[in-house]
Amino acid sequence: MTSNAPSADAATTTRMYQEAASSADVVARQLEQNAARVAAIGAALRAHPPRTVVTCARGSSDHAATYGKYLIETRARVLTVSAAPSVSSVYGVDQDLRDCLYVAISQSGRSPDLLSSVTAAKRSGATVLSICNDAEAPLNGLADHVLPLWAGPERSVAATKSYIASLAALAHLTAAWTGDAELGNAVDRLPESLAAAWKLDWSPALEHLVSVSHLYVIGRGLGLGVAQEAALKCKETCGLHAEAFSSAEVRHGPFALLGEGFPALVFGQDDATRPGLESLCAELAARGVRVLLAGATAAGTIQLPSIPESAAVAPALLAASTYRLLADLSVSRGHDPDQPPFLHKVTQTI
Repeated sequence: MTSNAPSADAATTTRMYQEAASSADVVARQLEQNAARVAAIGAALRAHPPRTVVTCARGSSDHAATYGKYLIETRARVLTVSAAPSVSSVYGVDQDLRDCLYVAISQSGRSPDLLSSVTAAKRSGATVLSICNDAEAPLNGLADHVLPLWAGPERSVAATKSYIASLAALAHLTAAWTGDAELGNAVDRLPESLAAAWKLDWSPALEHLVSVSHLYVIGRGLGLGVAQEAALKCKETCGLHAEAFSSAEVRHGPFALLGEGFPALVFGQDDATRPGLESLCAELAARGVRVLLAGATAAGTIQLPSIPESAAVAPALLAASTYRLLADLSVSRGHDPDQPPFLHKVTQTI
C-alpha cells in the first residue's frame, strides 16, 4: 500500500476520477469536431477498400485496437490484425503493406517503437491513419489521415477519457466507412449514453474486490478489449493482480483457478456472444465463484447495472462505469490512482 494514498472518501478528487467523468463531454466534442474528417476518410475507404487493416498500439490504446478489430471485422468485414512493433523497431524487418490501412492509436503519439513502426509501414506502402490525443505529436506528421481524440490534457498516468475517446473514434469511423445507420445512430447517442453510464452505481462490487489478491476480467468479441483495459487498470491503479480472458479461452487452463476466493468481473453485450457468456457465469456462480456481471444476466451472479444500447458501443459505456468503480477501489485499497509506482505517462519503448 502506498503511504501517500488519499483518504477513503477522496476518490472524487483524483485526476483519474475527474478525467473519466469528463468522457461524455470529450466524445461530444470529438463527434462535432471530427464530423468532416470522418466523412472524408469514410468516403476514401469506400472508394479504395483496404485489403487488410493493421492496428499498431500499446497498453490502453492496444485494448482500443482489440475493440476496433471486432468492430471492423463484423461491420466492414475486412480482416483486421495487430502489428508487433518490434518486427520493425527491433528486428528491422519491413513487411508488404501495399493496399493496407495502418491504424496507429496513441495518447501521446511519441513512443519510439510506435513511430518506428509507422515509418516502416509508410515505407512498405501502407496508408496510415493516426488516432491520437496530442495535436502536436510527431505521429500525426507521419500519417495520411489524422483523427484527433479531442480529449484535452490527460494528467493522470492512468488513461481513461482518451481510451473511451479512442473507442468513439473507431465507432464513428466504422459507421462512416460502412454507411451503417444503426451504428451511426448509436454513435450519435454516445455522449448521452456515457453520461448515464457514469452515474450507474457499481459500489456493491467494492466489498467483493477490496481485499482480494487475484481477479479475472472476462469478455468476448466486442467486449474483450474493455476486459483487457479493466484488468490493466486493476494492476495499475489498485495493486490488484487481474488478468483478462475471452469467455471461450477461460474454459481452458485458467478455469481451474476460479473459486470462492478468486472472483470474476464479467462484461457482456447484447449480441451473439451473450448466451455463451451467461452460461459461463451461471456455471461459475454455481461453483461458488463471486461473479460480478455487467451487460448480461445469469443466476447467482452479483448484477452490476448497465445501459441498454447497441452492442457496438456497449464497451465504451462499460468502460465508463468501470473507471468510476476502479477509482473508488484504488482509494479503498489504500492507493493513489494518479501515481502508480514506477509508471510514467509516455512509455519509452524502443
